[in-house]
Amino acid sequence: MSRDLLIELGTEELPPKALPTLSAALTEEFVRQLDEAGLNHGEVESFAAPRRLAVLVRGLDDKQADRDIERQGPAVQAAFDKDGNPTKAAQGFASSLGLSVDQLDRQDTGKGERLVAQITEKGKPAAELIPDFVAQAVQKLPIPKRMRWGKRKVQFVRPAHWLVALFGDEVVPFELLDLQAGRTSYGHRFHAPGAIELTTASEYAERMEKDGHVIADFARRKAMIEEQAIAAGKEAGGAAQIDPDLLDEVTALVEWPVALMGSFDEDFLRVPQEALISAMEEHQKYFSVLDGDGKLMPRFITISNIQSKDAQQVIHGNEKVIRPRLADAAFFYDNDCKKTLAQHGKGLANVVFQQQLGTVADKCARIGGLAALIAEQIGGDAEQAKLAGELSKADLNSEMVGEFDTMQGIMGFYLARLEGQPDEVAQALYEQYLPRFAGDKLPQSKTGMAVSLADKIDTLVGIFGIGQKPSGTKDPYALRRATLGVLRIIIENQLDLDLQYLLEKAGDQLELRINRADAAEAFEFIKGRYRAIYQEQGIATPVILSVLAIDDACRKPLDFDRRVKAVAAFQPREEAQALAAANKRVSNILAKLDQAPPEEIDGALLEDEAEQTLTNLVVASYEQSEPLLEKGDYQGVLEMLAELREPVDAFFDTVMVMADDQAVRNNRLALLAFLRDLFLNVADISLLQE
Repeated sequence: MSRDLLIELGTEELPPKALPTLSAALTEEFVRQLDEAGLNHGEVESFAAPRRLAVLVRGLDDKQADRDIERQGPAVQAAFDKDGNPTKAAQGFASSLGLSVDQLDRQDTGKGERLVAQITEKGKPAAELIPDFVAQAVQKLPIPKRMRWGKRKVQFVRPAHWLVALFGDEVVPFELLDLQAGRTSYGHRFHAPGAIELTTASEYAERMEKDGHVIADFARRKAMIEEQAIAAGKEAGGAAQIDPDLLDEVTALVEWPVALMGSFDEDFLRVPQEALISAMEEHQKYFSVLDGDGKLMPRFITISNIQSKDAQQVIHGNEKVIRPRLADAAFFYDNDCKKTLAQHGKGLANVVFQQQLGTVADKCARIGGLAALIAEQIGGDAEQAKLAGELSKADLNSEMVGEFDTMQGIMGFYLARLEGQPDEVAQALYEQYLPRFAGDKLPQSKTGMAVSLADKIDTLVGIFGIGQKPSGTKDPYALRRATLGVLRIIIENQLDLDLQYLLEKAGDQLELRINRADAAEAFEFIKGRYRAIYQEQGIATPVILSVLAIDDACRKPLDFDRRVKAVAAFQPREEAQALAAANKRVSNILAKLDQAPPEEIDGALLEDEAEQTLTNLVVASYEQSEPLLEKGDYQGVLEMLAELREPVDAFFDTVMVMADDQAVRNNRLALLAFLRDLFLNVADISLLQE
């Protein structure tokens, strides 16, 4: 037999940002224990709302199935005395299983003969196991700080008020958090505060919605909020801006969502819209509304937790609350506009970036110098890049950024435009922090690319140079993220930049502040990030390692990208494994030499037809590959070299490389060295061998 099982824990309002995590963890751990116990079940549903966490398991077995198990006992040598009588060890083992010694078998375990018992373990009723499973699942919830309430000694993330445990239509009796499990739940705090007596587990979601005014399903409630917000935005003549994180947070704040449209004074629209949106989202959890041109409209969408009889009163209350928030933003903006970026930046001389690396003003000067160098190399304007770098952190000293930290870079953009700085400079101030996270957009202007790269490279070299490289999960300066950003900017914007050269130039600017030997480790760190990028793209690790083995390839990310993609396209070809094996063989032969082979092949010493054929093809391949390598057409090079498979196989089948004649032997080794170098122009394909 099987029945549906419902577990619900009712609490005070749970932390909204943690609610999805708590719900997932509770369900995952509880179901894991059911599965481990061998209790079969059907679909599992999770429920999470501000005042409740619940799990509904469909079709759970009434009891565990009986299991035939084998138990090992003592070694036969220890189980019987010299007269063959059972020892206390044998008797104790048999007695613990409810058996006599003569009911035990003997089994050779490979380490001697032991007594064994074949027994049937009776399955336990699910109702006996559920209480402990629930208790363990609740105890293992990822709660950083637990609290006590009242005179109770139990601890949880919030005060717990009720506990439901229904197996079909029967209560599973147990105690948890000083609560006795029952069938009584509670609905919406205002719409349906009374008790709701549940008859069966399966009716939970329907009863909570119908009688309790609670949409218990988090995903359904989230979809409802999104749908209502979109509709409200359209009705206002614009489009609701729905940030995924904010949507999750709002979903965790309400049990019965009702979208309401409010408005604010149009005069506030003179303030950068990012600041207004930040004020609405972070402080009030409102969704903003943009027009068809992406401009903020004087509207906001709030998600109420009640179905008010006078919705206008609720809207008016929200409008009253948001007004001072927006007024603060306007006040800060107006004050900031009274100064130029250079004036804001003067205060950065008193702000420490890092004790050993100097002030933020020092960093800005370094960013400007390095950005100018990068701009020259990518066809940008060096003067504008230098200026943008020097002004890059000026807005950190503004009142707006002091209040809204998400405005860094953005405020600089607006102030630069206001004071008439070139558009490219203003754009660079905004783009300097891009990409902010994995998958984020990249700088599009040449000046923005230069400043963003310079900022990240300066931090990377500086932090490594003072011996504070990332370790384990510790990465206080987000160097992993910064490095991935550097690689993405260079590769995706097709920039032909030598990264090691830029690291050295950054080190020159930090000369007196860092240890150059420690700073040099930054390049090795970058090589490790190559691996992370391409593994995420699904490229096989041997392919990545084959290119990482070429030091020059790692210097230029764009070149590295072309090589990796060429080798990834080459790897599935039939010739790849054969040539990889041949390269491996050549590498092993050359590695054992005491001295390098000759730098030229002597045609007069070619004795075998196979070595003559291979020599001709290798020489021809060198000539044909040169223009391809100059263009970075590594795929074309590998396609050409794939034709060497049969001549290489024939060479190893018929030619003795280590010939007795030293001159012939050295000549053949020179040929192999030339062959290997041909492939090393792209990658060390010997690493592709399976």
